[in-house]
This record gives sequence, structure tokens and C-alpha cells, in this order.
Amino acid sequence: MVALNKYLYYMRYIIASIFLLICCSSCYYDHANLVYPKTSCNITGITYSTSVTTILSQNCYSCHAGTASSGGGIKLDTYTTLMVYVSNGQLISSINHTGTVPAMPLAASQLSACDISTIQTWINNGSLNN
Repeated sequence: MVALNKYLYYMRYIIASIFLLICCSSCYYDHANLVYPKTSCNITGITYSTSVTTILSQNCYSCHAGTASSGGGIKLDTYTTLMVYVSNGQLISSINHTGTVPAMPLAASQLSACDISTIQTWINNGSLNN
């Protein structure tokens, strides 16, 4: 009987140790930066035709293109119409959620930091129609 109790004690100890080891090792992937590593933001070689229009088409054109009736009459789907809001600072102010203009996209989360940096870099580089 004593041997059986001793055996059960050691078995409980081994099972508890294995359980603890499994629990501790499973926490490795609880860190978001390990599961979803940050991707780098490449802001070199930015052009209007590829970089800027891609961001605008994904986030803005549903309201601010064509007749733009749902976008308060603000059109951003051509270089000429976009430049009005680049020149007066309203584009960057609205996507940065700063200033007196409404924050855009309306009723949605702010653009990613990379998208904002891309547009800001394009503006800082002279807002070329390239």
C-alpha cells in the first residue's frame, strides 16, 4: 500500500509538471508582435499613378469619385481635382485627423501610418503627376 501511494504521488507530480510545461510553452504566441510581425513601410519611389491612387481608390473613391454626391461634392479621382485639396492642406489634414476639416475616411478608422506616410511623402516631394 505504501508503494502504491508513493507511485501515485510521483505520477501526480509528473502529470502536474507536464501540464505546467505545456501551459507555459503555449504562451509564446500570445504576443501580437511575434504572431503578426510589423511590415516595413517603403516610402521610396512613390508616384501618383501607382502609390497615391491605390490608397485613394481603396479608401476614398467610394464617396469621392464620379459625381461625388455622397462625398459632399469633393472629388479626388483625378489629379486636377485632388490637387485642390493638396494645395490648401485639406487632404493631409483630413487623413491625419487634425485641423478643422472632417476626419477621413468618415465613420471608419484612420488610414494606416504607412498610407499616411506615403501620401505625405508624395506631397513633400512636390505632388508630381507621375
